[in-house]
Amino acid sequence: MKIVFVTNFFNHHQKPLAEALHRVTQGNYRFVETKPIVEERLAMGWQNQHTSYVDVCYEHPDPEHEQTKACAALIRDADMVMTGSAPEHLIMPRIQEGKLLFRWSERPLKIKIGPLRTLRARMVLRSQNPAKKPIYMLCSSAYTAGDFAKLGVYKNRTYKWGFFPATKHYEDTEAFMARKDPTEILWCGRFIDWKHPDDAIRVAAMLKKEGYHFHLNIIGRGEMQETLASLVKELHVEDCVRFLGTMSAEAVREHMEKAGIYLFTSDRREGWGAVLNESMNSGCGVVVSHALGAAPFLIKNQQNGLLYESGNLKMLFEKVKLLLDHPELQRRLGHAAYQTIVNEWNAEIAAERLVQLSRHILEGEVYPDLFASGPCSQATPYKESYADIVHLTTLE
Repeated sequence: MKIVFVTNFFNHHQKPLAEALHRVTQGNYRFVETKPIVEERLAMGWQNQHTSYVDVCYEHPDPEHEQTKACAALIRDADMVMTGSAPEHLIMPRIQEGKLLFRWSERPLKIKIGPLRTLRARMVLRSQNPAKKPIYMLCSSAYTAGDFAKLGVYKNRTYKWGFFPATKHYEDTEAFMARKDPTEILWCGRFIDWKHPDDAIRVAAMLKKEGYHFHLNIIGRGEMQETLASLVKELHVEDCVRFLGTMSAEAVREHMEKAGIYLFTSDRREGWGAVLNESMNSGCGVVVSHALGAAPFLIKNQQNGLLYESGNLKMLFEKVKLLLDHPELQRRLGHAAYQTIVNEWNAEIAAERLVQLSRHILEGEVYPDLFASGPCSQATPYKESYADIVHLTTLE
């Protein structure tokens, strides 16, 4: 099977899935990159990851340009094409010919919009996705299916998906877990308002006030840097909060492997959150905002992690305190989180399932329902309230 993925830029989060698809298709996989990697990401330590199956197709004013024509041919001739953030004109000829297409999207309504904008978005989406064409949605957020249902597209054609960063396997997981420091808390990401790194610092102050022994490491950089540094001084937590700056993905994983607890504090604007995969794969006891796109897919509440209501600082504090009070619970959740990634939510399984799903559709099955859970299982619209998400993920 020939598979082509068309999106903006190739990076370390894309590479494991690309490698897996390249293997499972026996070399019949291509990645078409439509934009160079942005400077902000390079400044965070991201690197160009180009390899033999990556084709560069940046915008060129001449449609007859050799590079443009070559990429257009790849997209036209593939058995299946996935597309993320890419120019629509590259995809439209394939849609018009009725060939299989998977769109790959985080939630489109990260910011709520009014009735008029919703109507306009619905009209655009319907024109780009004719109902009778074989167009399906790979949902890289638990909230994607619900958002697109509000916009009137992809009914019964939404499947669970995500990001699949590199998966590590540890030979002796018990020994690995035993080496973790149950008093070490980690936060990692860009210092921007909707990721709420300040919430981690405020929790640190609350823990210190109650006499807990711990240390919080914060990895990253961004526009809130000075604000966060001032907050640490204001709350008098200089002795238990450290800013480690930016570093390579490999170095971040080393810190995750040492930490007992990982905090993910983003609100609904965090489409997926690939570092949740990585922290779970590193055996952390994760405490995660329910609004995070990855959370309802990856987390089984109280089984492999703890959910808290997005923005509820008191609840976040209580969940962290619970893990500090009960290191055995911290280890149990961390071990289960590790198993979730190595047994289901990883690039190898996602690639194999995507090929199976594609074959069923190509053979004439319109709404395949092949998997009970995990990647490529059917994605139904979720309600967004904390109570509903906790109830759902506790039962799963």
